[in-house]
Amino acid sequence: MTELAAQTQTALTRLVADRQATGRVPGVVGAVARAGSLVWSHGAGSADLDTPGVPPTADSQFLIASQSKTLTAVAVLALRDEGKLSLDDPLETHVPESKHGGVTLRQMLSHASGMQREPVGDVWDLMRFPDRDELVAGWNDAERVGKPHHRFHYSNLVYSLLGEVVARLDGKPWYDAIKARILDPLEMRRTTVGMDGGPAATGYYVPPFTDVPVQEPLLDIKAMAACGGLASTAEDLAKWAMFIANPVSEVLSKETLDEMCQVQIMADTARWQLAFGLGFMLFRRGDSLFVGHDGGMPGHITSTFVHRESGTAGICLQSSTSAPAPSLLATDLITKVLDLDPLPADPWLPGTPVPAELTGVLGTWWTEGSPFTFTVKAGVLQAKSPAAADWQAPAVFDRIAEDTYRTTSGRETGELLTITRDATGTPVKLHWATYLCTREPLAFADIPH
Repeated sequence: MTELAAQTQTALTRLVADRQATGRVPGVVGAVARAGSLVWSHGAGSADLDTPGVPPTADSQFLIASQSKTLTAVAVLALRDEGKLSLDDPLETHVPESKHGGVTLRQMLSHASGMQREPVGDVWDLMRFPDRDELVAGWNDAERVGKPHHRFHYSNLVYSLLGEVVARLDGKPWYDAIKARILDPLEMRRTTVGMDGGPAATGYYVPPFTDVPVQEPLLDIKAMAACGGLASTAEDLAKWAMFIANPVSEVLSKETLDEMCQVQIMADTARWQLAFGLGFMLFRRGDSLFVGHDGGMPGHITSTFVHRESGTAGICLQSSTSAPAPSLLATDLITKVLDLDPLPADPWLPGTPVPAELTGVLGTWWTEGSPFTFTVKAGVLQAKSPAAADWQAPAVFDRIAEDTYRTTSGRETGELLTITRDATGTPVKLHWATYLCTREPLAFADIPH
């Protein structure tokens, strides 16, 4: 694998070692992926305390728990793209036994349904988890504890039902469906329901007042697997993270993955640092936005997050129920890489000739008293305000007819841009999203009617 600079690797290793020591975690794996592959990993502590000093590795399985939800969500969106469902379908369209009318798949994907968190029956107390028949029956006995879209309310129950939707529409058990749709195409060979018998980290609970860990049980959560039943490795999660950064159409289109990363509901309404898209946590730290998910099962606390803009991912796998927040280590790893080992800027390259119909459009146009600069890059028309920040992307236009363009990204996405010419063919005004653009700044009162 392509290595990071030695200075960067040293800093990352220190981060993982510090988190293992201060968090009193028996075993930790930290990993970074970028540019399509795993580029660094480090294990600290012990994979199993019966053999102390032998750390877990990037090939050690951990239970990734609720990270499983991201795969369930991708399967649901793939079914949508295939025309087999709509995100605004109520659950009863696909699970007719459901008696909770009007709970939509979109609400379920974004934890905005208001349904209770867990299946009925105190499953995490009794450690008895429902099979598929019991899951659906228990769904009907569950409460809708909040109004839809009123506030974020995390629910393992709804994701278990989304797994049932995937299973029914694909005609096979949930795991078989995601294996065919996701795991096999991405070559994620060690992502399984429960441990696969290969190298693995043993899970522990570390009590707060002693340093004597207690081994945690491995649970079979049965029909709840779609919400939290997977185990995986840093090597496999690096492949998953690189798919999130740059999806392959065999699994899901880039357009749909981008849709999944749009905010559906704000989980942190005080500081706006955590929101949910369609299956993904959207975590903001400073000026950076990270996409991914945490996971927690007895003995295993994990996280995978991706900085999609740079294609860089951080992975944190910890073998302790009482481990510190995994998302902080995952995103700390990304931030350290971006600070110490940033990707080089793309080289400037000459573009293709400017289309003849655009030569008179280039330059500054004014609308609502403000300027916009229209340019051509690689033959494509773009526009950006001189006052816009460097990180703000320009509006990009696609020609759909003579003197008519569609805004395909950036400001006013989806809106039309039309060009009006005088008798000589010179552009004299534009209409963008119906707003008039002129070569000279005009007050609304000065616009001829």
